[in-house]
Amino acid sequence: MNDRPTKDCERCGRVITWRKKWERNWDAVRFCSDRCRRHRPGPADLQLEAAILGLLARRPRGGTICPSEAARAVGGVAWRDLMEPARSAARRLVAAGKAVITQQGRVVDPSAARGPIRVRSA
Repeated sequence: MNDRPTKDCERCGRVITWRKKWERNWDAVRFCSDRCRRHRPGPADLQLEAAILGLLARRPRGGTICPSEAARAVGGVAWRDLMEPARSAARRLVAAGKAVITQQGRVVDPSAARGPIRVRSA
């Protein structure tokens, strides 16, 4: 069993697992990679989170949305460019305890999910 501590990346919501090189500054580790450190959540990311929560609020209890719905709501015609940021926004909402990510109706680990996902209120 893996007993190493973990935390969620502030940018993409992926799980960061403790490494020996972070032994002295584990409390200061906030991002999973240099890319996430450079591209911190901006206004579009916050809009995507709000869009996901808004869409979920309009669904019946237990209803799900696809991240593409939030990308379309925020991006309009250029929604495809927002697909990965929408998935990241969903992962951040999972880390905050506001949503869960499912595949084929089952809750999955957002860091390990590959392929189509759905987002449901927590």
